[in-house]
Amino acid sequence: MRLYPVLLTAVAIAAPLGGSPSANAQTPNSSKQTTEVLTLETNQQPEKDTGQSDSNNEHLESRVVAVFPGKKTKAMSDDKPYSSRTASPNEFAGNAPNVANAALTPGVPPKTETANTATSSPLSAYARPEVIVPTSTTTAQIPQSNTNLTQQPSPAPDIPPPDIQQPTPLPTPETTPVPENVNPPATEPVLPTTPEDTQQPSSTPDIPLPDSQQRTPAPAPGTTPQNIQPGVAPAPSTAPENTQPGATPEANDPRVLVSEVVVRSQTGQLAPELEEQVYRVIRTQPGRTTTRTQLQEDINAIFGTGFFSNVQAAPEDTPLGVRVSFVVQPNPVLTKVQVEANPGTGVPSVLPANTVDEVFRDQYGKILNLRDLQEGIKQLNKRYQDQGYVLANVIGAPQVSENGVVTLQVAEGVVENIRVRFRNKDGQETDEKGQPIRGRTQEYIITREVELKPGQVFNRNTVQRDLQRVYGLGLFEDVNVSLDPGTDPSKVDVVVNVAERSSGSIAAGAGISSASGLFGTVSYQQQNLNGRNQKLGAEVQVGQRELLFDLRFTDPWIAGDPYRTSYTTNIFRRSSISLIFDGQDQEIRTFNPDNPADTEAQDRPRVVRFGGGVTFTRPLSSNPYKSSVWTASAGLQYQRVTTEDADGNRRITGALFDDNGNRISPEEVPLSFSGNGQDDLLLLQLGAQRDLRNNPLQPTSGSYLRFGIDQSVPIGEGNILLTRLRGSYSQYFPVQLLRLTKGAQTLAFNVQAGTVLGDLPPYEAFTIGGSNSVRGYEEGALSSGRSYVQASVEYRFPVFSVVSGALFFDIGSDLGTTTRPAEILNKNGTGYGYGVGVRVQSPLGPIRIDYGINDDGDSRINFGIGERF
Repeated sequence: MRLYPVLLTAVAIAAPLGGSPSANAQTPNSSKQTTEVLTLETNQQPEKDTGQSDSNNEHLESRVVAVFPGKKTKAMSDDKPYSSRTASPNEFAGNAPNVANAALTPGVPPKTETANTATSSPLSAYARPEVIVPTSTTTAQIPQSNTNLTQQPSPAPDIPPPDIQQPTPLPTPETTPVPENVNPPATEPVLPTTPEDTQQPSSTPDIPLPDSQQRTPAPAPGTTPQNIQPGVAPAPSTAPENTQPGATPEANDPRVLVSEVVVRSQTGQLAPELEEQVYRVIRTQPGRTTTRTQLQEDINAIFGTGFFSNVQAAPEDTPLGVRVSFVVQPNPVLTKVQVEANPGTGVPSVLPANTVDEVFRDQYGKILNLRDLQEGIKQLNKRYQDQGYVLANVIGAPQVSENGVVTLQVAEGVVENIRVRFRNKDGQETDEKGQPIRGRTQEYIITREVELKPGQVFNRNTVQRDLQRVYGLGLFEDVNVSLDPGTDPSKVDVVVNVAERSSGSIAAGAGISSASGLFGTVSYQQQNLNGRNQKLGAEVQVGQRELLFDLRFTDPWIAGDPYRTSYTTNIFRRSSISLIFDGQDQEIRTFNPDNPADTEAQDRPRVVRFGGGVTFTRPLSSNPYKSSVWTASAGLQYQRVTTEDADGNRRITGALFDDNGNRISPEEVPLSFSGNGQDDLLLLQLGAQRDLRNNPLQPTSGSYLRFGIDQSVPIGEGNILLTRLRGSYSQYFPVQLLRLTKGAQTLAFNVQAGTVLGDLPPYEAFTIGGSNSVRGYEEGALSSGRSYVQASVEYRFPVFSVVSGALFFDIGSDLGTTTRPAEILNKNGTGYGYGVGVRVQSPLGPIRIDYGINDDGDSRINFGIGERF
């Protein structure tokens, strides 16, 4: 019995074999796919599988998984090394058992995907990130496209599509070029056609059919085709409604008996393990029938192993059936993977040099497997993500050279511009008239706080810190960031969105005091003067007896300075009652020299300071965006110090009086250094601090060191020459001594000391005792001296909610340098205190209430804001 021709097919990716009677699938250096169908004369009659319905909606999708160097394919010959599997007579006698293919899903047609993204933007797949500080945020969305195409059920590795457009191969007798940038081609059931019909283009993307001598299959006995016109293919039948999605219709797919299956290497000897890979995944077996669809599935499955760059299926007629040869080209041995970062931008990769080798080292020296390569690419992307480079993405297909070097192109997300967009409190970017909202703040105030600069790679961690700095300016209610496409598809614009808050305030008040009598106060604060983040503060107090004021201006970052240098200048007139002249049951008071018995003239001495100065501060770090451990300051300050009574009269000396106003000692105590009640102080001030605390407000670990020096220049009244040295050190240890409640517990230590060399005006002595010194004593009641040292230890523990507790012990001494006023007042000079305290959290900081007992047995409650140290 004469058999009819059988149609076999496969996918070809690249230039096909010239004149070779084969169906091939290649992966060439081209992003265009070419599919060919060959019609061969055989002596086997095709079989029809009536168990499946045919369909015109079957699609064959292809996808480039890697770009290999172009090679001219040689025609196959029988002298190539190969292995084969031949059907035994028993296999031809009946239906052979069906061998399951683990790489395929039953009932689902295998497919690959053609990603038409050769010219797509590498940023199109970026998920638009939004970095948020602790405020509500709104971020505009960026259109996204999914470049990670799903690939089921084909086992082909999910490799990004190529981004290189190469010329379409010229048509050959076996190939017909597929138009550029079209949807994945659809596979239609093979229908009998005339040679003229095969020249007509399909209305849908289909596997192009070359000229052939294909004949129309004869109808089954007892069946007469209706309305069959010569040379016209019958219309395909409608698929049953219960057909499973993804099933491969084969009703009109001719079947042919396979006598032998051969696996060949296109060049050289095929490694046994690779040969076994092919036999394990193909379904075509000797002694069974096969179809065009099944061969297509086998080619896809072979590609799906990831080991081959070229696969061809070639039939050959034999007396017992058709011998099917699978000719494969193994991938080269992987020698190196290299990254070409940010092509066309000139921006180098942000990854360390050895990162790529660390990821792919286990694959070096082995045959390149595209599945393993894809897993490595995933790990490489994770390295980017872990380091904050969330926009980094491998673009295009991997480029594979003949010597096994794989090149990956990575768009890491280069920043083109940093822009600022103002919004109102409702998050709107335009006003009622549709005009963009204009902010009061100068844009450079915001952009200079952003460490990320144009030309750098976008980093989420860097942007998070940048937004925290911008929010820390105190000028904005809401701060967030969004991304806009740049002029180049591989670049982005970073937009900082801000909503401003009110920056100015004014307040007024009135009161009465023994020092000022009836008084009124007015204060004004501006946190964003002229939109330059400059601070201006003014406070004026007008009373019956005195006029006090304090005017202060601060620029937190001098414009154009690369080191974040700030400065503060002020002018003031302040008045205070000096603690140096206060005692427990007696005190030094001013008196009327003309009438010492006049008790109404007796008053506690006031120290009035009128002056001003300027202080510069800068972090000792070359990077202004990183927290600096060390900070230095330098300043110049002038003061005219006057000692007065409550009525504003200058007083030169004071005397010792008891609480009843009785003068205890005839000795007069000078109140100023010059002896005329007025001194001039010009001070050069230098300071430094090292801060290693984990929290400046409530530290639980770390340390804090600070020291300073004030050097006076002798001028004016008093001609004072002094050098004042001060230092303080604190250490914090996290502990867990009590297990009553959850929360951080801390053991804190502090020691501080100071001394004055040279001239010492009475009001410049160090005072010891009080809430910020030795608790359990009144303010300044322990001593006043030329030198001092004091130490404290505290155990801090949580109680509940916003309340915490503390146990403390303080000790202090003037080291025997007691001043004359302290001697007259019989102050101890050395003492200690201990007790318990309560801390209540508030917007101003912890409110501190300490109950202390001193070494004399006296107790006192001390108040303060903030921790003692």
